[in-house]
Amino acid sequence: MITDRRCSMTWRSLRRWLTPALLVLTIAPALGQARPAVFACEPEWAALTRALLPEAHLTVATTAWQDPHYIEARPSLIAALRDADLAVCSGASLEAGWLPSLLRKAANPDIRPGGPGLLLAAETVPLHQPHQHVDRSLGDVHPEGNPHIHLDPDAVPVIAGHLAQRLQQRFPGEAKAIQQRLLQWRVNWNLAREGWRQQAAALAGQSVVVQHGSFHYLLRWLGVDAALDLEPKPGLPPSTTHLHQLANDPALENALAILVARHQDRRPADWLADRQQLAVLVVPGTVTDEAGTDTLAALIGHIVEGLVEAMETTAGER
Repeated sequence: MITDRRCSMTWRSLRRWLTPALLVLTIAPALGQARPAVFACEPEWAALTRALLPEAHLTVATTAWQDPHYIEARPSLIAALRDADLAVCSGASLEAGWLPSLLRKAANPDIRPGGPGLLLAAETVPLHQPHQHVDRSLGDVHPEGNPHIHLDPDAVPVIAGHLAQRLQQRFPGEAKAIQQRLLQWRVNWNLAREGWRQQAAALAGQSVVVQHGSFHYLLRWLGVDAALDLEPKPGLPPSTTHLHQLANDPALENALAILVARHQDRRPADWLADRQQLAVLVVPGTVTDEAGTDTLAALIGHIVEGLVEAMETTAGER
């Protein structure tokens, strides 16, 4: 009996010790599995990442209300980039004014030019309008080509494939789920693209006035000519002299609208529109957190619908 009692007491003591120990062992792996951390320079790449890896912790450096060429390398962004597993940016010098400083200060060994943790979307697809010789006299021109590729219906699926591959490399435990989401995303994108293609038939041959080359890829895909630009040179704000020249340009008479990104000052567009009775179409230049423009497909659909409405309105007035 004494032996049994000692054994019983020993087991109770051992059980009291094992219970919290087992609890710690059970919880420890879960605590060690931190959420994948992804740093996106622009909202479009955050939206694409979210579609492929919804559980990722995302930090977005810019918004639809900011010009992505010019932002401050804030301490919070430096800290986020330092802790990130992957950074996704446009490249082609779009972030040349702030990303190099951010990379240097964050000092993340994986997230650097050519490193496994940095994906530049512009390096995965051909760019329009490259320049062999660039100097400040040309304005804010990107030698690699136009970096605003997120509105190209044919380029985005290619970029999505590269992003999925990089996410799988960085987070191998999620590889199968990422591939499945990519396949579903492609199905949805192809369906949406077919709808835009049908709308493009009516828009083909039309022309618009733009400010900067933010919508160049989409307009070209739709067959819409960016006949005039409010900027006298890329990146330079519209001047009074240039606006007066545009007001007397014969090409303005055939334009269906003035297309302006939300982050741009619309007053020059309003001034010109008042003199020619043109519609001013203000749309986000990138994905927002608002319903209707919260994914790349929704954003492109929103812009296309706006152009169709402007064309119908203009046709009714002429």
